[in-house]
Amino acid sequence: MTARQPLFVGGSWVEPDGGHYEVTDPASEETVGWAPEASRDQVLAACAAAREAFGPWSRTAPEERAAILGRAAGIIAARLTEYASLAGAETGATLGTARALQVGVAAARFRRYARVEPAEWPIPPQINEAGPMGKAGVMGALAVRQPVGVVTCVTSYNNPWANPAGKVAPALAMGNTVVVKPAPQDPLSVYRMAQALEEAGVPPGVVNVVSGRSTGVGEAAVASPDVDMVSFTGSTAVGQRIAEVCGRDMKRQLMELGGKGAAVVFDDADLRSAVAGIGTTFSFYSGQICTAPTRVLAQRGIHDRLVEQLAAYADRLKVGDPREPDTVVGPVISAAHRDRVESYVELGRKEGAVVVTGGGRPDLSAGFYVAPTLLADCTNDMRVVREEIFGPVVAVVPFDDEEEGIALANDTDYGLIDYVWSGDVARAFRVARRLRAGGVGVNTVGRNMEAPFGGFKKSGVGRDVGSYALHAYSEVQAIVWPG
Repeated sequence: MTARQPLFVGGSWVEPDGGHYEVTDPASEETVGWAPEASRDQVLAACAAAREAFGPWSRTAPEERAAILGRAAGIIAARLTEYASLAGAETGATLGTARALQVGVAAARFRRYARVEPAEWPIPPQINEAGPMGKAGVMGALAVRQPVGVVTCVTSYNNPWANPAGKVAPALAMGNTVVVKPAPQDPLSVYRMAQALEEAGVPPGVVNVVSGRSTGVGEAAVASPDVDMVSFTGSTAVGQRIAEVCGRDMKRQLMELGGKGAAVVFDDADLRSAVAGIGTTFSFYSGQICTAPTRVLAQRGIHDRLVEQLAAYADRLKVGDPREPDTVVGPVISAAHRDRVESYVELGRKEGAVVVTGGGRPDLSAGFYVAPTLLADCTNDMRVVREEIFGPVVAVVPFDDEEEGIALANDTDYGLIDYVWSGDVARAFRVARRLRAGGVGVNTVGRNMEAPFGGFKKSGVGRDVGSYALHAYSEVQAIVWPG
């Protein structure tokens, strides 16, 4: 590939009609490369290419599709260092994060959907005893899964490897074709993924990648009549707009949207574990992750100790060049986003929150850095508590008893991932069952990559990951015959 990246449409590398735009390293503010700006016609051509390729690809034997995904996984894994270097430069992620949690996870996801078990494909056959028109008799019924068709995958900037891989791999495994519209901040990694798939033997048109800063690129990829489904990761506001467009044609949707995860910490919790888990908000992607426990609900018995320990944890983290091996906190994605995060910290001050630590910019010569910030004396009606900041900012709200903790946790527009810390496992699971969130971590912020992932309320529509992704990228078809 050259420094000026072409589009990938219909199996060909195509020069963009709209020229190229600069991709900037958020740590150094230097140029990483030049990304292509697709025209509306080129986006529609990508969708048409995916439509043309759908028939042959959907009829390809599942074993052959799996073999291609397996080869792609091997290519990505073999180029781990090269791909991680690019991903780190585009996103500002630390070296360890780029290697293990961006490129490494992407390779694992392709590998996982290269070994789909037969039991994951059909729904078990079912027999009923009601014949046609209510007559007595036995009818056979088989429910099978069919691919949806052409899927537009609109991906997020915080993980340009794992996020698109989590969409593309299961979609292809189920026999769909895809048009990927990467985030404008870091699209170059997604083109490397397309290159790996091309080398692995994906037929022309099965995978297409079109990028651009213009909102028209994404809108064309969503609204195209050739598209049957949209899989989106991003903000709730953009998700609402996509849902409106999809609604006109009844297109299927899979959306993972915003989050404002509540971490409910009871006074019998292991504080060391809770602080380490909540502290990932400060460090992992500099808080640019929708699953982060950014809204800490602390029972009054441990509130002051928890605040003190979280502040000490934040102060120990090294903020700086993500290429240095001891750096824990890198930059946020852009100057504009840094300004947005800082504006929320200032808003918190005005609302009455106390900035316990952080709140300013680290003394670094370049880059879009925000110091890990802890806000205390917060109430649940503050905007810093209710709105997604998407940065290394944690707000702490006190509560008295279990009922109040649950009520505060559920008093939000979001419901992606919540967390409970308690030494009483029975209580922790009892509380977890009452939280209105798509997932709940009990004494952990870890993820099980076979567990369903998705949100309640404004945090999304549908579930993916593991076998659930195969369901998400398929339709159920009933075949009935006389017994």
